[in-house]
Amino acid sequence: MENVERDVMDFDVVIVGAGPSGLASACRLMQQANQAEQELTVCVVEKGSEVGAHILSGAVFEPRALAELFPDWEERGAPLNTPAIRDDVYLLKDAQKGQKIPNALVPKSMHNTGGELNRYVISAGNLCRWLAEQAEALGVEIFPGFAAQDVIIEDDAVRGILIGDMGIGADGTPKDGHMPGMELRAKYTLFAEGARGHLGKRLIKEFSLDAGRDPQHYGIGLKELWDVPADKHEPGLVLHGSGWPLEKDTYGGWFLYHAENQQVVVGLIMDLGYKNPWLSPFDEFQRMKHHPVLSQYLEGGKRVAYGARAITKGGFNCLPKMTFPGGLLIGCDAGTLNFAKIKGLHTAMKSGLVAAESVFEAIKGGDEGAQELVSFTEKWEKSWAYEELKESASFGPAIHKYGTVGGGAYNFANQLLGNKLPNVHDTTTDHGALKPAADFEKINYPKPDGKLSFDKSTSVFLSNTNHEEDQRCHLRLADPELPIRDNLPTYAEPAQRYCPAGVYEVLEDDQGKPRFQINFQNCVHCKTCDIKDPAQNITWVAPEGGGGPNYPNM
Repeated sequence: MENVERDVMDFDVVIVGAGPSGLASACRLMQQANQAEQELTVCVVEKGSEVGAHILSGAVFEPRALAELFPDWEERGAPLNTPAIRDDVYLLKDAQKGQKIPNALVPKSMHNTGGELNRYVISAGNLCRWLAEQAEALGVEIFPGFAAQDVIIEDDAVRGILIGDMGIGADGTPKDGHMPGMELRAKYTLFAEGARGHLGKRLIKEFSLDAGRDPQHYGIGLKELWDVPADKHEPGLVLHGSGWPLEKDTYGGWFLYHAENQQVVVGLIMDLGYKNPWLSPFDEFQRMKHHPVLSQYLEGGKRVAYGARAITKGGFNCLPKMTFPGGLLIGCDAGTLNFAKIKGLHTAMKSGLVAAESVFEAIKGGDEGAQELVSFTEKWEKSWAYEELKESASFGPAIHKYGTVGGGAYNFANQLLGNKLPNVHDTTTDHGALKPAADFEKINYPKPDGKLSFDKSTSVFLSNTNHEEDQRCHLRLADPELPIRDNLPTYAEPAQRYCPAGVYEVLEDDQGKPRFQINFQNCVHCKTCDIKDPAQNITWVAPEGGGGPNYPNM
């Protein structure tokens, strides 16, 4: 770190990220401290302008971990208002035809109705806002609008984080009102940044946390929120599907959930291990909504919100070691999502609860911090969340290896046999899967009609994304010449298409030569560029705190 005089604040525990895992951990830490009548200082920093501003998820929520944290969550007014009541799965064969899959042939992990535990169609952002209220009532300090920019590592142990400076201009020099970032020091630091967290990524490398694991795999999730006519709204209806418009070797699936207040959420999750550089996840999503299976619920409605986010979906085989001296990786920063269920909120929360129990146990016992909490690993591996991930270890790799139909058949048979089939692995990185553009025909996507499908600029507008323009670009190129020199001739510079927000463009300069332009103000913090760039030339780092999307009700 540079030699700048900074204010220092000391805490027992610092948590990076006010998502489900971070807030669950904060609440459980203070519950234990209050019960033991022990003083404990817990701080949560959140890069979004408010808690929930950067939270994006489907979401059908399984409240198992929530019930462990707050058994009285209903009395406390948790925003779980729409139970899932009907559950249909479709295979779209082409632009017009879709086949409903018989319930008996749908893997049990995909069932969202029936069973002992109700599932709910929720806004994950609103769940986090509610969790933050519970945390603050318990005594947690929450600082929204503060971005963790770096990790403090001393004597090979994590000692806290550095908050990014405010008021640094694009040229790297301080502007009027410049404020150096603070050092937040802690006995233990929990990293709960969500998928592809930029500090988590560094920690995995620094402490070799992924040694012996399969490379992590990701998807990109795109989501819209719609107000729909009353006669098309069925609260609690849950639809999932796959097939058209994705090609056979491009994996992914769509969702359409009927939420409360006459709203429908619709989205596409597309695997980032795709091969064709001409693919645009955004445009696949837009044309998908024209299929009659989906459009019947959207026609006559109004789109009111849009967002996109990477999803850590590698599962059990890719789960890194989650402990290191002085801290833990939890939630999607580690990759605890159960892709077989298309759910990650409950497992993320459970990882946060286990982390809180291990940390408090250590501090209560007089631990001054900076140790490696080996007790966490033991507790985590005995948890139901770990068992869930272990049971579905082959779900994603089988689809990659055998295709959507073959992989689906493998997973269906494996679940019937009690997970006795051999574990399937996928060791190809997502960025390494990309093939040269010359191997494929260019895709000419249909123009948006402004009713069901839209362009990127109007979509980004609905994400309420904003960044201070006069600041350093937070999308760092290791080699600024590489996009035009290498990516353009080989891959037709895929950043123009894999980015769902129009951040990257190839334009012509005054001499008619191509140049690479980064419109970082558009960035919705999805992290897709950090994952999919074939040369791994782009590194996403946190911009000034408060920058990025401001998602309502997502």
